[in-house]
Amino acid sequence: HVQLVESGGGLVEPGGSLRLSCTTSGFAFGNFALAWFRQAPGKEREMVARFNDGYGSTVYADSVKGRFAISRDGTRKTVYLQMSSLKPEDTATYYCAADLGCSNAPDKYPYWGQGTQVTVS
Repeated sequence: HVQLVESGGGLVEPGGSLRLSCTTSGFAFGNFALAWFRQAPGKEREMVARFNDGYGSTVYADSVKGRFAISRDGTRKTVYLQMSSLKPEDTATYYCAADLGCSNAPDKYPYWGQGTQVTVS
């Protein structure tokens, strides 16, 4: 069955960096669109970064452009989110998600990890 497992979250000071990992199994990694979302308390889940097509083009939320980078390793079936210049407003639970299509809308993604907490303080 499909599994996505995030890791790498934690507490970091403003201006610091973290790298999140999402290890996947149970589906054809190369056929699925992978994305990172986040959700802060009291706020809606929002797309942070995703792949736009099978050739590696990417899409980022305006709030993280230039600071975050999504990447993937097909051999390890893992997707990463490198986060730099972190701000307190980046504090949230970060989720990776997988879908056959490409969308910014969380309700389009049927497969989700359990989330990893990132706190910037």
